[in-house]
Amino acid sequence: MKREKTVIGEIIRKKAGGARIKTDIGTTKYLVYATIDASGVVERPDVVGAIFGQTEGLLGDDLDLRELQRTGRIGRISVTVNSKNGRSRGAITIPSSLDKIETAVLGASLETIDRVGPCEARITVTKIEDVRTLKRNYVVDRAKELVRSMFTEVLPESQEITEEVKESVRIKEISKYGKDSLPAGPNIADSDAIIVVEGRADVLTLLKYGIRNAIAVEGTSIPKAIVDLSKEKTVTSFVDGDRGGELILKELMQVAEVDYVARAPSGKEVEDLTKKETVKALRNKIPVEQAMNELFEKHLKEESQKETPKPKRKELDKLKEYIQKLPGTLDAYLLDEKLNLKIKVSVRDLVDAISLTDDVKTVVFDGVVTQRLVDVAVERGIDCLVGIKIGNIAKKPIKLKILSFGDMVEEQSDLY
Repeated sequence: MKREKTVIGEIIRKKAGGARIKTDIGTTKYLVYATIDASGVVERPDVVGAIFGQTEGLLGDDLDLRELQRTGRIGRISVTVNSKNGRSRGAITIPSSLDKIETAVLGASLETIDRVGPCEARITVTKIEDVRTLKRNYVVDRAKELVRSMFTEVLPESQEITEEVKESVRIKEISKYGKDSLPAGPNIADSDAIIVVEGRADVLTLLKYGIRNAIAVEGTSIPKAIVDLSKEKTVTSFVDGDRGGELILKELMQVAEVDYVARAPSGKEVEDLTKKETVKALRNKIPVEQAMNELFEKHLKEESQKETPKPKRKELDKLKEYIQKLPGTLDAYLLDEKLNLKIKVSVRDLVDAISLTDDVKTVVFDGVVTQRLVDVAVERGIDCLVGIKIGNIAKKPIKLKILSFGDMVEEQSDLY
């Protein structure tokens, strides 16, 4: 009972804004919350005195505040007041063990108070709260905590026990190799072939699946022990299926003698693979020469995409009324800033037309964008050159946009 009173008292104290409410909290049913606004500087004793004084005799002997507090049916009245710029504002909390009707009448009586000390004041009841609801909420929340704590330490299943034992054995099996104390399987020294992985977790994963000849590089800087081993043994590099794995592979191929390359599925790490995925990846290993060719082709593709980005469809859509007329005509359209036609000429006369025509901002033509055209366009302040193809442009001005519509015509001849 003592603990219950302590807990519920703490709840009531917090709900009352931190004020200590000295009452028989075991019998408190309701909390009356009110605010006070006074037109002068008042203090707590002034507010308490006004409450007792101006409600005296208002509700009869049965609901007299002094008598109710003496008999314990009303708890200690909590008042907090702050004064600023000549006004006082605060909060009032009254614990009640009356029934809800009597408590509501008591709360309403507070609003009849119009003065506190020498100052005009206004008291407004904001709410009446049922403390039993707070108790019920506490009981529910506490019960949830107790239920959760009951299941934090449950007995492991037999499979979990087995896995725990296996994990302990694997950790004991993992050894340290060389001066750099590299994590390695127990067979790394005796085996004719080794598997080079990235980290200690990868070695543990392979041990779990019965592969005992793995060694970790522990970073992108390849240790000398790995380099020396690669000269004596057949080396398979088993890397993650991400950018980090590719970087380690490149570094390893530069300094060590790698024979085969195995990769985890794209986006996965070796330590997260299942036994089936691990076995499949090692079974599908490729010769290092093939891996080098694949990396080189990927590099060329990335560079090509950087140098010749695919034109945006939206930019060409603005010029579709001209582009749809061009294929096979060898004509050129010179357009102003608003994409209005200034002049139409033959492609063979395009350089002269650009040089002699003012206010041209866009040129669309049935031909190849050459370096000469680019130079003339920049000199004349043209913003955009659009041809059916883009030739070998050695100098690409930053301010000039160069686009090609040839691929679009080939892929979708009926686009326009």
